[in-house]
Amino acid sequence: MTVEELQRKANVIRQDIIKMLLEAGSGHSAGPLGLADIFTALYFSILNHDPKNPMLEERDRLFLSCGHTTPVRYVAMAHAGYFPKSELKTLRKLGSKLQGHPERVRLPALESTSGPLGEGLAQAAGYALAARMDPPSRKASEGQVSRFRIYCVTSDGEHDAGNHWEAVLFAGKYKLSNLTSFVDRNNIQIDGHTEDVMPLEPLKEKYEAFNWHVLDIDGHNIEEIVDAANHAKAVYEKPTVIIAHTIPGKGVSFMENIPEWHGKPPGSKEAKKALHELRTLGGKIVGEHE
Repeated sequence: MTVEELQRKANVIRQDIIKMLLEAGSGHSAGPLGLADIFTALYFSILNHDPKNPMLEERDRLFLSCGHTTPVRYVAMAHAGYFPKSELKTLRKLGSKLQGHPERVRLPALESTSGPLGEGLAQAAGYALAARMDPPSRKASEGQVSRFRIYCVTSDGEHDAGNHWEAVLFAGKYKLSNLTSFVDRNNIQIDGHTEDVMPLEPLKEKYEAFNWHVLDIDGHNIEEIVDAANHAKAVYEKPTVIIAHTIPGKGVSFMENIPEWHGKPPGSKEAKKALHELRTLGGKIVGEHE
């Protein structure tokens, strides 16, 4: 996909997030909307994966630590072909594959069940160490050694958790260069703004002190997202963290940067207004529903 195509895809993904949250009547709005560009880049440019063979041995592994943002992952997976888009209407319904927090056994290629914040990076780091310890697999038909990478998406708010920083230390100690972590630096959490609840800055310098390679990017610039992920592949002897500055509620004016929308779904009137804003950008229709 071209950058423009990826941008249009991200816009459509945002529209489907609004629709599924409205249908569910519960769930988180701000984080999923803010992460739409990152997940679009992951599923349609960065990850080595195959929706038709979701448990492919050589697939890249993607851990979602901030499980409450899972609507964006579900929508991206549906658009990538992991399951029919019609199933997005079942979000948070009894018996649905699409629970409010992702459950590993319900969908293929979900590497972990996430909910308690602060645990995802530890899971991803443990997987990265195990992957490095295992002998590389070989494609029998080609005789080529192949490797997979481990990606993790974390929220800035979960950096309040001590076990997250234990994982940061662990990955730095073992020089897990096959691990790339994205930090959704949107500056809000359920109780308010991060710098009021528990200041995180200087975040970049903290990761550097723990022996991580740090990249600082605009989390809505898909070209920067893809370039940063490719840059990480060329870094040896260190894990890489990509601090992606995002706007919570991106694309919906009355949600942007408002902590209230962290864990709140839109009502029918709000959803109608949000969809109108997403479909109409700069005086023209952008990313109509596919």
